[in-house]
Amino acid sequence: MNHQDYFNYFFDKIGENPHREGLKDTPSRVEALWDFLYSGYAQNPKEALGSVFEQGACDEMVMIKNIEFYSMCEHHILPFFGHISIGYIPDKKVAGISGLVKLVEIYSRRLQIQEKLTTEIAETIMEVLSPKGAMVVCEAQHLCMSMRGVQKQNARVKTSAIRGLFKSDSKTRSEFMQLLKS
Repeated sequence: MNHQDYFNYFFDKIGENPHREGLKDTPSRVEALWDFLYSGYAQNPKEALGSVFEQGACDEMVMIKNIEFYSMCEHHILPFFGHISIGYIPDKKVAGISGLVKLVEIYSRRLQIQEKLTTEIAETIMEVLSPKGAMVVCEAQHLCMSMRGVQKQNARVKTSAIRGLFKSDSKTRSEFMQLLKS
């Protein structure tokens, strides 16, 4: 089935006229949208961190908080969106800050579940930077919960991925959480 046939089938299935003026160009608009929304598949997350520097590596926490993201739920193909905060303690390498944002973008532009998104970001940081620890916290609203199913408008889901020193040292974990609140 080609794309046009698919859209004609879809419009017919929901009781819509696929030939009316407002829908005439919808298939090509949706295809362009899909290219954008799922562009993370064409990118290598390990390369997202871009420049990795040994000079300037510190022994203190590096944190970026409230990175906006938009993703699509793999179960219902509906959006979920929110903020991701990342902290890590370098060992011998640091990443450019924009690289952390790019990493979030790559993983969020794939069909996802929030738990996997959070874990993938932490695992990639651990693999590429080999830090002493990493922590990722994600808070999101899921339209599959707001628009259908339980229909709860204000529910937010929080997930975390805790690795290395953040997992073994409660003081480090607490410092990250305090910085999240400030």
